[in-house]
Amino acid sequence: MNDDYNNLPTPIIVVDRSALRANLEILARVRREAQCTILLALKGFAMFSVFDLVKQYLDGICASGADEARLGAEHFGKQVHVYSPAYSESDIDEVARYADHVIFNSFSQWRRLGERLQQVAGRPIECGLRVNPGYSEVEVALYNPCAPNSRLGIPREQFDGQDLSGIRGLHFHCLCEQGADTLERTLKVFVDKFSMFFEHIAWVNFGGGHHITRPGYDVAGLIELIRDFRRRFGLDVILEPGEAIALNTGVLVATVLDVIKTGCDIAILDTSATAHMPDVLEMPYRPQIIGAGKPGELAHTYRLGGQTCLAGDVIGDYSFPQPLEVGSKVIFQDMAHYTMVKSTTFNGIRLPTIAVRQENGEIRIVKKFGYEDYAGRLS
Repeated sequence: MNDDYNNLPTPIIVVDRSALRANLEILARVRREAQCTILLALKGFAMFSVFDLVKQYLDGICASGADEARLGAEHFGKQVHVYSPAYSESDIDEVARYADHVIFNSFSQWRRLGERLQQVAGRPIECGLRVNPGYSEVEVALYNPCAPNSRLGIPREQFDGQDLSGIRGLHFHCLCEQGADTLERTLKVFVDKFSMFFEHIAWVNFGGGHHITRPGYDVAGLIELIRDFRRRFGLDVILEPGEAIALNTGVLVATVLDVIKTGCDIAILDTSATAHMPDVLEMPYRPQIIGAGKPGELAHTYRLGGQTCLAGDVIGDYSFPQPLEVGSKVIFQDMAHYTMVKSTTFNGIRLPTIAVRQENGEIRIVKKFGYEDYAGRLS
């Protein structure tokens, strides 16, 4: 199958519809057996050329602002849920055109903009509040929404004496690439702190970060957790995974442009950690490469560097069974989620081409980027 990539322009992200469907089947099982709502979080995966498939299985999308909301409304066409740490008045006016549910991050935002949202929309929009249970098992501070002094969500003590009239739901998001066991512990804290307000609401959004499609994830455990919550409290449950939808569905194919030696062997690729896969530097994490191993594990070890001038634009050290040379292909695994939505044109590096592997195996290019995409965002 790797030979399929030899004649493609690089860098290129190729998303496999069969693998995507397999993930969606798992999510559909959760949705069906737990009787919950599942949304696609566009912040993790917004490749609308495959929405024709995704919307067969899910209830809608969740957005982080007006443009994501519009994308979801125009290309997904089902429920649109929106959350932002803060909205301007113009944001609310735009969101009101597309949203079915809007979640506010503070009581002050709700009091100032909630009525305006309904008036602009001219139709009922269900509103909720994001809460911060003060509990999270996320180890990387950059991704921990419940870290000390977090700006995300309302702490329990700020609920005292507040009027919840007009609020239909509560939302918490405390997970990042975690399992049902972590959700179970988090949910216990959430219930202990906020269940006294459940009589005022109709639904609870469990947020994202659920690694539901990861091999070994306790899907049955998740289903039972949701069932139990619904039985105990009579509330609807919403999940909004992003990564889980596209997990292990896509690759990023790059080409070696040069091989140099400055203390170690370095292969310069036509891709970039900082521009095309920034989580490699932010998380940080080490992406897997087809056919490669850890440094020294195989015969030939290289440091893989990006094409930008950033000194730290380094993907990592890998070993290969054969020497790399100009023109060699390097295939990074699991690059469908976050890679596209977080990529930039830093240094004028072009964004990766986007392609789909159809279920019959054919690869179809759906988007190529050029100079206009770089220049158009600068002036």
